Amino acid sequence: MSVRLKLTLSYAGFIMLAGVLLLAVVWVFLLRYVPEVIYTAPRDAPGWPGPMIVPNRSDLLRAFVPKAALMLAFLLLFGLAGGWVLAGSMLAPLTRITNATRLAAGGSLSHRIQLEGRGDEFRELADAFDTMLARLEAHDAEQQRFAANASHELRTPLAITQALLDVARNDLDRDTGELVERLHFVNSRAIDLTEALLLLSRANQRSFAREPVDLSLAAEEATETLLPLAEKRAVTLETSGDVALADGSHALLLQLTTNLVHNAIVHNIPTRGTVWVTTTASPDTVTLTVENTGTPLNPRLVTTLTEPFQRATSRLHTDHAGVGLGLAIVKSIAHAHDGTLTLAPRAAGGLRATVRLPAAQPHPGR
Repeated sequence: MSVRLKLTLSYAGFIMLAGVLLLAVVWVFLLRYVPEVIYTAPRDAPGWPGPMIVPNRSDLLRAFVPKAALMLAFLLLFGLAGGWVLAGSMLAPLTRITNATRLAAGGSLSHRIQLEGRGDEFRELADAFDTMLARLEAHDAEQQRFAANASHELRTPLAITQALLDVARNDLDRDTGELVERLHFVNSRAIDLTEALLLLSRANQRSFAREPVDLSLAAEEATETLLPLAEKRAVTLETSGDVALADGSHALLLQLTTNLVHNAIVHNIPTRGTVWVTTTASPDTVTLTVENTGTPLNPRLVTTLTEPFQRATSRLHTDHAGVGLGLAIVKSIAHAHDGTLTLAPRAAGGLRATVRLPAAQPHPGR
């Protein structure tokens, strides 16, 4: 049976039950006190006014039961009709939600229920469903855009590889050393891009174990790893701050820190640049801040830097240019740890990247 039919039968059943209880009250408190046989004085008794008929219990039952049966039949029909109308009115929002669900299952994520009326349970359900559809639509659009960008980025090294192989096949007398070197560089870039895509997918899926991670130690490890690159580019690295414990994956948080420091080194002024890496801690949150010197940035451009394959400058064909996923990976890792990434241009030039994560909570037995 449908929910509407079940509600209709339930309403009718309650009305019938109420009618039966009412009749039971009439019987308990009225009819049962009427005697079966009523004795009256003889008609020839002194003072008898004349012929008189006094109904007994049987007479009352014969008069009452047919009317009660008709009333119960009326209550049954009234309960069924009224219950059907009331159930349909109450379930109308559920029908709209069901239709929206079917449209969403068919791929139409732009549809919204937009249920009117007071804020009851159906309104809350419809609003929650609209919010879910909005998030799914945004996520679907982001995934499509990401897939298109990833395909474009992967197509470039594959096309270059194909061109180099064609040159090597058509010009057998050409020195292959240069071709091999260029093939090695292009292949390394393709591997880096693939690994970055896998890391981004892992962060989005939150498939990692959590443990206390000190962001200050991660910052020191990242700066030590990238120190040769900083010295090559004449960039000074300065690390300071407090112990900042966060619950998460050590590998992912180290990757987050490394990406921020690497980005700050690469996108810096040509000579005598500086990168500042600081950590702070509070009872509820821990903060990692990476700042660098550089050219002044447009605030509108800064808001797009966390999008995959977005760069603040033109594409750089160097060994350390990255694949355009550095800040996108940072944002995904921060969100996977229930944190946030905030980017802001510095007044003197350069970028300030701030990652805020929930502070590690003490665990029993630690």
